Formats: sequence, structure tokens, C-alpha cells
Amino acid sequence: MFPSHLLFQRIPDDLTGAIVNYLRNEEREVYKSTLATLATGRRLRPVFIQKRPLEGQIAWMKQSLKLKNAESIADQVLQVWLLKSKKDMVVGFLEAVGIEHDGDGSVEELPEEIDIEKLQAGIEKMLEAHSVDEVKLYLHMFQSQRPGGWEQLGKLLEEDERLKL
Repeated sequence: MFPSHLLFQRIPDDLTGAIVNYLRNEEREVYKSTLATLATGRRLRPVFIQKRPLEGQIAWMKQSLKLKNAESIADQVLQVWLLKSKKDMVVGFLEAVGIEHDGDGSVEELPEEIDIEKLQAGIEKMLEAHSVDEVKLYLHMFQSQRPGGWEQLGKLLEEDERLKL
């Protein structure tokens, strides 16, 4: 299992860019607060980053999300992006494996175990409908939602070449 800042280190740069651009275009308040939190965490005044051209802001944010001290904000960024931008992927996976959710992808209680056949079928369905990088990112993020994750999912993430980060 990887913490969120390491996920940002391991995913392709274009996916990180898509996530940051999604925040910038669709979740402007989240983008602004993320920028401010990251700047403060690096002992910079947020206005210093905000005055940069947009490309510079995005490049700086992409690099900052990879840092260990950005763990909590990186986690929040991934959650917002997944639950807002990739809701269909999240909901589809939860339904495929039989996990109850609120209809928007939020889960109150995670199961102790996941049926391996449902898990494999759910992953195949995700891979048919979404990019491999998005699926990998989501599955690794999902695995970290429970202490120790799930044994069955952990094995797939380690053994299936398509799912390795």
C-alpha cells in the first residue's frame, strides 16, 4: 500500500496534470485551498504561487503533491477527484464487488473480505471502461482505505502487471 504522496510519485505526469486541471476547472475552491495549504506547508506565502502564470502554478502543485509533508492534502485531492470526476468508476466497482454505498461512492462500513471472483470481474469491467492508470490509482487508493487492506486485492495489485504502480 502506498500513501497518497507516493501515489502521485508513481502515476504518470499526464494523469497528475489531469487531476490538477480538473480541480482548477471544476472544483475551484478546492484548487485554491489546495494551493494555499501546499504553499503554507512549504513556508511560502500563497500569493507568491498565485501570481505565477497558470502553467507555473500547475507544475508547482504537481511537484508539491509528491512530497511527504503533503500527504494529507494529496489524500484529499485524490478523494475529491475520484468521488467527483470518476464517480461512475467508483460506484461501478463498489457495486461489482457488492459493497454498500450512498450512491455517490461513499462507504460507511467496509467489509472484512471481498469475494475474489467479484473482485476480478469488477476490475476487468473497470479496465474495459477506464484508462489503466486511473484504475490502478483507484485500486491502490481503495486498498489503503482499510488498515492492512484486503489480502485478495493486495495479491492482484502485486501480481497483475496491469495493476502494478
